[in-house]
Amino acid sequence: MDVAIMGAGISGLSCAITLEKHGIKPIVFEKRNRVGDRFINGEATFSILNRPIKDGLKYIKENYDISLTPTDMIRKLVFHSKNEVGSIDGPMGYVNIRGRHENSYECQLEKQLQTKINFNSTYDYEQLCKEFEYVILATGDGAYSTNLGNYKCDLTSTIKGVTIEGEFLTSIAHSWFNYDVIPKGYGWLIPFSEKEANLVIAYPDYPNNIKLDLNTMWETFYNMACKDLDQNFRITDNFEITKYMIGICNNSIIDNTYFIGNCFGTISPGLGFGQFASILTGVYSAYDICNLDKYDELAKPLFENYNNSLVLRRFLENLNDDNIDLIVKNLDNKFLDGLINKVISNKSHLEILNTLTPTMKLWNNYKKS
Repeated sequence: MDVAIMGAGISGLSCAITLEKHGIKPIVFEKRNRVGDRFINGEATFSILNRPIKDGLKYIKENYDISLTPTDMIRKLVFHSKNEVGSIDGPMGYVNIRGRHENSYECQLEKQLQTKINFNSTYDYEQLCKEFEYVILATGDGAYSTNLGNYKCDLTSTIKGVTIEGEFLTSIAHSWFNYDVIPKGYGWLIPFSEKEANLVIAYPDYPNNIKLDLNTMWETFYNMACKDLDQNFRITDNFEITKYMIGICNNSIIDNTYFIGNCFGTISPGLGFGQFASILTGVYSAYDICNLDKYDELAKPLFENYNNSLVLRRFLENLNDDNIDLIVKNLDNKFLDGLINKVISNKSHLEILNTLTPTMKLWNNYKKS
């Protein structure tokens, strides 16, 4: 059985590892000269976005024999709004490294793969279709899906980030929701060591945002983050992405082409996370090829989760700074604090996103009317 995987990111590598475990040796093509050959950055997974699964890393280890070691468990998430600061406490997810770092998830997955990766590949999709029985598209964005008429783009985003040096606790992450500074967007700080972290902003490319100057917005946010954390960070690296598509494919399979990772649409429109779903699409596509299960059936919860996350995105956009201040302030309300922490914890099965979607839809409809 001839299987080509186009892309050696976390979805493509997860697919390749799973195929190998079931006796199929794929051929992996990667246009870069190594896995994770990009900006080193810290990312996070939150169990609340993957319910009813409580612990994503434990789940993929126990069910699919794929092992990943995070930087740390997130035990505190601090929210900064325009006028308030609040936090959620307790185990709620993981921080990890992505990119060309030796401990990145990509590098960890490569070590679990026996198949040799074809780096610096110039193969395109059309060539692979002619030479292979199955083609797995894992190229990291929705471009190929769009070209094949198989992608629904709901928004595009601008993302700007830097690596900073400072003093950090790897178990604590920070986020900023201040629409005066980042309209309808947000910022975050995720440490990947006690001395390094990523500081990032992301916002949707709506007309009013396109008019704004990105560098001015960034400078304001950067100074605000330094003040809020009482540190003078030193920038050591940076990146910028414009018009990044966030959407989802219409079909997970067309003929013998499989769409996984961001080609499938695993990035959450609501908060931008998607590593766990990306790994699952790689595993699910391999299961389909091995006749162990049907990718279309396995992917149904991922489509549902994406749609719920899109409702969350619209809900956040319909808030104003006063609304956000009220929410952040109540995170540490003595009557709500314990309940919020318990619900968000890795120990909870409660499907918060699914449960709150009808209420968020009502709010969105109200704001639209």
